[in-house]
Amino acid sequence: MLHILLGITILLACSQAFPIPHDSADDSSDEDHSDKDHSDEDHSDEDHSDEDHSDEDHSEEDRSNEDDSDEDDSDEDDWDDDDWLEYLDHYYPCRDTVNHTTKEKLEVMQKFFHLAVTGDPDNETVEVMHRPRCGVPDVLEYNRISGKPKWEKNHLTYRINNYTTDMDRGKVEEAIVNAFKVWSDITPLTFQAVKESADIEIWFSRRAHGDFNPFDGKGGTLAHAYAPGPDIGGDCHFDEDEKWSEKDNDVNLFVVAAHEFGHSLGLDHSDHPDALMFPTYSYTDPAKFKLPDDDRKGIQSIYGPNPNEAAATEEYDEPGHNDKLGHNDNSGHNDDSGHYDDSWHYYSYESKEIWGST
Repeated sequence: MLHILLGITILLACSQAFPIPHDSADDSSDEDHSDKDHSDEDHSDEDHSDEDHSDEDHSEEDRSNEDDSDEDDSDEDDWDDDDWLEYLDHYYPCRDTVNHTTKEKLEVMQKFFHLAVTGDPDNETVEVMHRPRCGVPDVLEYNRISGKPKWEKNHLTYRINNYTTDMDRGKVEEAIVNAFKVWSDITPLTFQAVKESADIEIWFSRRAHGDFNPFDGKGGTLAHAYAPGPDIGGDCHFDEDEKWSEKDNDVNLFVVAAHEFGHSLGLDHSDHPDALMFPTYSYTDPAKFKLPDDDRKGIQSIYGPNPNEAAATEEYDEPGHNDKLGHNDNSGHNDDSGHYDDSWHYYSYESKEIWGST
């Protein structure tokens, strides 16, 4: 009996010293899951907070883009004196023996583009200055080109030295071939692509590219070409910062190349808005392109018509004679249908008005 009482006493003492924690463990587990749930809620709140910040960031970015857009528009609409003076100096340079005032240059430009002749850089004039265009001057310094330069042969070679990344090589070559065909169809000229040095070297370049005539980035000057002659003469450069295309996207390579090759063959800019040789760019569907009469008369006055062209019936004369097609007689006087103002070295085939000061 004594032994039984002693065992019960020992068991009770152990039970009090080491309690079994089964209920406490279950409660703790519940608390842990509950804490995890709260933690998930906290993370969820943080996620929403991050989304809110992200929305704010996007909103700020949109506002920043709008500000940039507004700034770009402001830059375009608010040219300062240096911008349009630089334009006039490049596209309407003075002959080295005649000092033309800024007002006179503006008047000549306005007459060239058929604007109101104010002699001031008004909104309409500045808008024209913003248009994408050829980099060749609209009037030329007398000491840059003497007379009407031409190639003294009818078979010319060209080489494409590099390619724009905007178009497939085959599309670039097709556009170049078709641009030369514009001129070979109506003259005795023929053009052949070669791998070696050529009469007309073609490059796609950016900014300064070795000819002291740098490009200006996207927009503005699209391309430029040089009159017939040795070395750089006849060469044609396209601004690779432009987005080139074979379609009506961005800048059509065929249209610009056909214009520039006109310079490579000896043509100046025309003041006729519908002429290919008008200085500013406008799209024409290559499949429907037909060379305007002003350009036809100009190129045939230099090289004559294509003897194989059935429609080549228009009269023409050798360059340097005064005839009814408006050829340069180097006298500084206008002829029956055109004019040549010697002080500006500017030439037009059909306009009857004399511009510039003599």
